[in-house]
Amino acid sequence: QVQLVESGGGLVQPGESLRLSCAVSGRIFSDCAMGWYRQTPGNQRELVAQITRRDDTNYSDSVKGRFIISRSDAKNTVYLHMSNLRPEDTAVYYCNADLWQSNWPSPGDYWGQGTQVTVSS
Repeated sequence: QVQLVESGGGLVQPGESLRLSCAVSGRIFSDCAMGWYRQTPGNQRELVAQITRRDDTNYSDSVKGRFIISRSDAKNTVYLHMSNLRPEDTAVYYCNADLWQSNWPSPGDYWGQGTQVTVSS
C-alpha cells in the first residue's frame, strides 16, 4: 500500500552537490514524518536527516551545515539536498516514512529501496 520510490543517486566528485528525491504513494504523505538514512557495508543503517509533518528537522552531526532535508506535500515528495560532499558520504541512502510520527525520532516502518551515492575523484 505504501511505497517509497527514490531517485537522484549517482557518482560525484568531492565538493560537488547532489539532490535525492523520494516519492511516496497514496494519500498518507502529509501524515508522515520522513527521513533519510544511509548504510555502508559492514555497518548499521544510520540517521542522516528527518523532517516532521510541520517541518521540524533533525540532522546527524556529520551532515549538519551540508545537507538539507525538505518536503513538498503537493508532490508527496521528500528531498535531501547534499552539498560539499565528501568520500565519507559514500553509502546507500534510504528513504523512510513514519506514519503519524509514531516512532519519532526513531524511523518508521516504511523504507525505500535505496539509492547509491558515491563520492570519489
